[in-house]
Amino acid sequence: MQWAKGLGLGLGAAALLALGIILGHFAIPKNTPSISATQDLDLEILETVMGQLDASRIRENLRELSREPHLASSPRDEALVQLLLQRWADTTSGLDSAEAFEYEVLLSFPSQEQPNSVDVVASAGGVLYSCLRSEENLTGEQGGPDVVPPYAAYAPPGTPQAVNAAKHGVAGVLVYTDPGDINDGLSLPNETFPNSWHLPPSGVERGSYYEYFGDPLTPYLPANPSSFRLDLANVSGFPPIPSQPIGFQDAKVLLCNLNGSSAPAAWQGALGCDYRLGPGFRPDGDFPADSQVKVSVYNRLQLRNSSNVLGIIRGAVEPDRYVLYGNHRDSWVHGAVDPSSGTAVLLELSRILGTLLKKGTWRPRRSIVFASWGAEEFGLIGSTEFTEEFFSKLQERTVAYLNVDISVFANATLRVQGTPPVQSVVFSAAKEIPSPGPGDLSIYDNWIRYFNRSSPVYGLVPRLGSLGAGSDYAPFIHFLGISSMDIAYTYDQSKTSARIYPTYHTAFDTFDYVDKFVDPGFSSHQAVARTAGSVLLRLSDSFFLPLNVSDYSDTLRSFLQAAQQELGALLEQHSISLGPLVAAVEKFEAAAAALGQYISTLQQGSPDPLQVRMLNDQLMLLERTFLNPRAFPEERYYSHVLWAPRTGSTATFPGLANACSKARDTSPGSEAWAEVQRQLSIVVVALEGAAATLRPVADL
Repeated sequence: MQWAKGLGLGLGAAALLALGIILGHFAIPKNTPSISATQDLDLEILETVMGQLDASRIRENLRELSREPHLASSPRDEALVQLLLQRWADTTSGLDSAEAFEYEVLLSFPSQEQPNSVDVVASAGGVLYSCLRSEENLTGEQGGPDVVPPYAAYAPPGTPQAVNAAKHGVAGVLVYTDPGDINDGLSLPNETFPNSWHLPPSGVERGSYYEYFGDPLTPYLPANPSSFRLDLANVSGFPPIPSQPIGFQDAKVLLCNLNGSSAPAAWQGALGCDYRLGPGFRPDGDFPADSQVKVSVYNRLQLRNSSNVLGIIRGAVEPDRYVLYGNHRDSWVHGAVDPSSGTAVLLELSRILGTLLKKGTWRPRRSIVFASWGAEEFGLIGSTEFTEEFFSKLQERTVAYLNVDISVFANATLRVQGTPPVQSVVFSAAKEIPSPGPGDLSIYDNWIRYFNRSSPVYGLVPRLGSLGAGSDYAPFIHFLGISSMDIAYTYDQSKTSARIYPTYHTAFDTFDYVDKFVDPGFSSHQAVARTAGSVLLRLSDSFFLPLNVSDYSDTLRSFLQAAQQELGALLEQHSISLGPLVAAVEKFEAAAAALGQYISTLQQGSPDPLQVRMLNDQLMLLERTFLNPRAFPEERYYSHVLWAPRTGSTATFPGLANACSKARDTSPGSEAWAEVQRQLSIVVVALEGAAATLRPVADL
């Protein structure tokens, strides 16, 4: 059953039974500064927070968090739940309340009794070569009993003979990380960890192979005891065939002995041989030509308890408006970079704010919710269960969601992904914080050197990436329609072709790896803490919400122009007009501009707090207007008509792009072209609804 490990910090135990009661409680503790309905961002408080965020404390947080492997639902994961509860209950630096919410979810683990294996076997059955079943113990941290062996979570058990099965269809999948993709081609032991930050030859990237996010048994329902659960036979999204990841030193043995024609140039890598497609092994290779690759997978599905931990600071003026700041807690092994670098920052920021709170010198205008999500690595499970359980309340009351997962990939520049309305508040924060390293650049000035775009309104500005489904922001933006962002420091992409930091999801992602190679001195961690902290305070304390809805106009105009230029002629051939879409974009632009003028007028006077509250609700709720739960019936949780997955090549509204891609080669009047018309109507209605939301609230 669901239970709560509550530490009452000013609320009675009964009031800790539900998020709504915690955050709906309007009583303010005694140690609170005087309350004003026009309370605004206090720049002295902001400066204090920026000055007190301590790189050495973040470093020590990371040392503790990554000291042991903490796979979701493991004893160490549970110990970290208690650590968070204790930190947030501290009498001098704790928060108003802290609570753990537990869910019973379906996870996947390798069998301890029957380890997964990959072997080359002779036709008579003898083993000729065995891939490593675990990574080499290079630093003494890769061989402990709590280090989970490399595996593909949710891949089904089975023992296919993979190589010679090509003529019958694929029977199994081996996955490896090529040094050309992750190490800039470096592969020798003296070129890789522990001698550099590059992935060593035995390194294996673990991961979840589940197609969706959330608990597989309870889609759209929280994984509580009372919730309906699917029968395993009816669960979709699992891989259909056995899969197993291996290191590139083992992949080299297999790939460099393959027979057949050469693989396409885009498939070639850095293992020092010509990659071939098979089937079978070369007759002049290391194995007899009739040898087979035997992949034995013994993964098991298990129901496990996994917890989210919430720490709450109640707002002084608008306690029913929430600013959420979250990161997941679980990792595949030690997880120093992913995710503990983000949690180390979260703990330091919550310590500083908690200290101000306990001293009675500050309380935010709006409520702040710190969240440590469980079981993210298996498919964003903790955050998704949270959004399912508190769907209505979060949609009605959440201002924004700020995600800091991997806080530091590398130490070159800030990298932000987010929806357009958060651009302005991130820019404002980044302009006021010095960039790490020599020189006197701000984080903003440094950022624009690495990621930039030309805006028709602002000129050259830093470029925000869009939000996919790579971390816990996904259910907030795609399912709930809450303005969201993800903040991190990253590397100079002109100096590396690596798709991510090299030891990602391996047993080599340790504290010493971060301390020596990723961010010596932890100045980039501190920079992320300051940036995220400044954004958090601006969102929670500002009288006028610093969400600029006009910044959506750039995106909509860009999407419209792409549709006109790349799809317009095709649509005309099928008597489909983009005229309604043009009109809808223009309506949005006009409404956003008019609202901007109204905001400027109010800011120049002494507005009634109720007026500002109504205005802020318009800004907060804009993102929700882009939701249509029936727009993408083939997708799970994706409801946002601007940010759903796009399979079509045109950088426009995803539903329209995808529908046109499928309809392009079909006959006029087909169902595929009817779907194009449906998707166009969905976008038009969403934009018209967004424009209506931005118009004066009394204008029906």
